[in-house]
Amino acid sequence: MNALFLAAAEEPQNPLLPHLDELVIGLIAFAIVFGFLAKKLLPNINKVLEQRREAIEGGIEEAEAAKIEAQSVLEQYKAQLAEARHEAARLRQEAQEQGTAIIQEMKAEGQRQREEIIAAGHAQIEADRKAAAIALRQDVGKLATDLAGKLVGESLEDVARQSRTIDRFLDELEEKAEAAR
Repeated sequence: MNALFLAAAEEPQNPLLPHLDELVIGLIAFAIVFGFLAKKLLPNINKVLEQRREAIEGGIEEAEAAKIEAQSVLEQYKAQLAEARHEAARLRQEAQEQGTAIIQEMKAEGQRQREEIIAAGHAQIEADRKAAAIALRQDVGKLATDLAGKLVGESLEDVARQSRTIDRFLDELEEKAEAAR
């Protein structure tokens, strides 16, 4: 074997090929490290990976539950929104109806006030006409009495006679006016 060492020592050594004894020591060291890692570290790694897998699956389940709950809340929100819109439409309709009713009431009140004003105006005109007729009758009576007194040549100062004369004269005038129509 010495010859082999000498021959090997004389040959240039390839840097890519390790010596046989180094290769055996390296394989034994690798087997020890691998065995240690397989016994101690691998169960811990598997345990952590299993916990992580469970956490992820739990997170997915929680996310699904949250999604279902969010969908439920969304449906409730949509239902409440639809109800609120319906209520708003109903309130808007009621407000329009109330506005129309108020307008009708105001028109009716305005018509009633207008009729009252017209009736009061007609009553005032009738009262003024009667007052004017009375005043005119008195003035015409006075003028007629004065004129009759001048024509007859005597004084018609007696109130009763004056009143009868005036009434007779005005009645004759009214009869002539009615006959002319």
